[in-house]
Amino acid sequence: MTPAAPPGVFRKACADAPAGFFAREAAGLDWLRVDGGPRIVGVSDVGPGHLDLERLSPVTPTPAAARAFGGALATLHDAGAPAFGAGPGPAWGWSGEPGGWFGPLRDPLPMPGGVWRSWPEFYAEARLRPLLGQGRERGVLGDDDARLIDAVCARLPRLAGPSADDEPARLHGDLWSGNVLWVDGGPPAPDSAGGPAPGAVDAVLIDPAAYGGHRETDLAMLALFGAPHLAEILAGYQDVHPLARGWQHRVRLHQLYPLAVHAVLFGGSYVPETRSLLAELAG
Repeated sequence: MTPAAPPGVFRKACADAPAGFFAREAAGLDWLRVDGGPRIVGVSDVGPGHLDLERLSPVTPTPAAARAFGGALATLHDAGAPAFGAGPGPAWGWSGEPGGWFGPLRDPLPMPGGVWRSWPEFYAEARLRPLLGQGRERGVLGDDDARLIDAVCARLPRLAGPSADDEPARLHGDLWSGNVLWVDGGPPAPDSAGGPAPGAVDAVLIDPAAYGGHRETDLAMLALFGAPHLAEILAGYQDVHPLARGWQHRVRLHQLYPLAVHAVLFGGSYVPETRSLLAELAG
């Protein structure tokens, strides 16, 4: 039985978590800590069935904080990765194996890792085709979906366009808006009139599925479920690292995998939405 968490600690716990699940997450958090990058939630302890994190108190995000987060996220991505599909090295008891998991704590899907030469090859062989197999096992995806996925995979070099030559970025990997917590960044600073000014707000990243991937993937995840002040995040990002031409037209391409994961895990309206997007991308 896992003992109670110490005061001031937030404990994620699941007795049935896959072996290495929490150690891999802790290693990913360490890997994401880079100079000039976003603040990453602190880790204090890891066990087979739990992960102890610093307890955070969310506040309302501001446009200025969102723009600063965008620039910090670009810096994190620019820290790079050894290859598409590479993961964090050994830490917190994690062996350094490249694979990981994606999805909710109670039912995460295995996420292949390894070394791929290009992002289109990686997206096809490490994301879309494995997900098709997982969808078949759960009775969600079938032969028609397989034909659409095959067509999308064949078109990936064209769909990626000028971004196909991007170097592997160091990704959070599950950067939907709920995994960005906005917190008080410190005491207020005096303004020019000598009175109190609003305290800074920081973005803190939690719950990663960190790996080497395409920088547009994290940004597309932020858009998928509506990150606050998204326009400011994108502006701050482009201040540090301008995106490849036509990135706006590739957002849905990068949203395909997380959307299809939702279809496999939760069914419902995610299934027809995934099929519609597959048909659109298949041409």
